[in-house]
Amino acid sequence: MLDKNKIKKAVNLFIEAIGEDKNREGLVETPERVARMADELFCPKENLTQLFSKTFTSAGSEMVLEKDIVFYSFCEHHLLPFFGVAHVAYIPVDKVLGLSKIARIVDYFCKKPQIQENLTAEIADAFWQHLKPEGVIVATQAEHLCLSMRGVKKPGAKTFTYAARGCFAENNTLKERFFTAIKLP
Repeated sequence: MLDKNKIKKAVNLFIEAIGEDKNREGLVETPERVARMADELFCPKENLTQLFSKTFTSAGSEMVLEKDIVFYSFCEHHLLPFFGVAHVAYIPVDKVLGLSKIARIVDYFCKKPQIQENLTAEIADAFWQHLKPEGVIVATQAEHLCLSMRGVKKPGAKTFTYAARGCFAENNTLKERFFTAIKLP
């Protein structure tokens, strides 16, 4: 549960710790703004089970692919953003998920500090467990501000991760079709 009062206190302490005046006009309302931002960025507004509940009977499809789903999340090591695109594909069994739900599921898993590798795996595992498809594959490509603006300072560098379950993990031809469709390595 998000505690806005603790966030405001922490932001005030941070402002003081970096040598700024917390009473300066531009900073006076910053703790409140950061608390509201934290609620927006770190608190899912939807229930994961409900997101998977809107399905439709389908005679079958070889692959359902939604690609280029823009996402934003936060590095758990530096609390700096990482952002990019996710690509989600699955082979349905008797039912398909409402298309808007795929993007919402990606957003659901972005609402916490984490590493990209875990984000990718958690999305794949959720599809595997809730939808029970023949297979699922998730690929993410992201730029990490902890890599771009600090440390090694390599803006534009992108990290690519993927997680495959079921027939996507077992069948390299199917996996190659996915990578060809999203035009990534």
